[in-house]
Order: sequence, then C-alpha cells, then structure tokens
Amino acid sequence: MRYQFVDCRWELGKPGHGHELYLAGHIPGASFLDVERDLSSPPGPAGRHPLASEEQFEGAAGRAGIGGGVFVVAYGSMGGAERLWWLLRHFGQDDCAVLDLNGWLGPLRSGEEEIPAAEFAPRPRTDDTIEADELQERLGELVLLDARVPERYRGDLEPIDPVAGHIPGARNAPWNEPLPEVRAGEVVAYCGSGVTATVLVHRLALAGREAKLYPGSWSEWSRLGLPAETGEP
Repeated sequence: MRYQFVDCRWELGKPGHGHELYLAGHIPGASFLDVERDLSSPPGPAGRHPLASEEQFEGAAGRAGIGGGVFVVAYGSMGGAERLWWLLRHFGQDDCAVLDLNGWLGPLRSGEEEIPAAEFAPRPRTDDTIEADELQERLGELVLLDARVPERYRGDLEPIDPVAGHIPGARNAPWNEPLPEVRAGEVVAYCGSGVTATVLVHRLALAGREAKLYPGSWSEWSRLGLPAETGEP
C-alpha cells in the first residue's frame, strides 16, 4: 500500500490562502486539495459548501494521487482535513486518516509537487447524510450537534447567514473545543456550511460512534425559513 499526504488547509473568506500556505511549506510529496474548489460544489440553494459531486470528487482525488491501494493522510485547518476524510469514506475509500500538522516532526518543502495521477473509483454511500426535510421531521428523536462557535450557536452574532441562532434542540459542540459527552442515540452533526461539522463526525468515529452529516447545515436551513432558536437550551 502506498501513502499519500494531502494538504487541505483553507480559510473562510480568503480563497486561495490555503494553496499559498501549501506553496510556502508542506509535507514532502503532499498533494493539495482546495476545500471550496475540489471538496465542494458551487454555492447555491443547498448551502455555501454543497458536497462535491461524484464526478467532481473522482477527478480531484485522481489528480491528488488518490486511488486503489493508496492510504490517504490528510492534514489541514478549519475542518479541511476532516472534510476530505469524510468525502473519502462517503465515496467508498476507508483507507484514510487525519494528521495534525503540528505533530509532523519532519522537514517541510516549498513549491509545487509533481503528483502522479491515480484512478479513483467512487462507490457512494447513501446512509451517512440527512437532508433538511427529514431532519425537520425527526428533530425530537435525533441527537443534534452544532459545530459552530458558541456566539453563532446562541445567535449573539451572525456574520454570514440571514438568520441567527440554531436548529431547535441542537446542542453546541464547537469544532475547535474538546468533544463534549454525547448522549446515546442517532447523532447528526451540522455547522455553518458542512465543513467543520466533519470534525465532529471524525472525533465521534475515533470514539466508536457513528454520526450523519447534514451537508447544507445552517447556510441551507436558515435560507429555507425553517424554525430557529436562540440562546442556550
């Protein structure tokens, strides 16, 4: 089995910044995938970062050197690595892990890399996501986690979306803080647009818990005019 490091650093509101960081210094041999260009479809009614289509992800993964017999080690920022981890599993590639770049003890290399293309064969799953209509119908029975920072969860401020607050019944589990204790039940994670929520899904998986992703997250929910709550539960 061959290993492929993939750099998924990005910053919301700063297109191209992740690639600039990659060029300045990355793990030798790492390829680069952009959260907004490669791991998401264009913004629209389904939210700011809809999931990459099967065809789109197949091409991006192949260009990044991901294919059969390849174990992927993703690293990044603001959920970029976990987004790739989640998409790989969603499209049938379970040989993947997430690395904290701060834990890399080796050298870094600047500039572009020549990455041999690979053939990625998607095998999409259908049981790892939930859509807005089903989520609304099942609010009372699901364990719903909101990965946004507390200020946005409570509705104290909302710099991006048209409505402040959170989905009724959701518990705040900020992506940049330790995962709180999660009660028993079927877990669904969401955030602003489906990126940092994958951090929660990844942490839960490491703890032996499965969780579904609501890809549209608050960016879709708030635009659909669905119920919202503010404050703490």
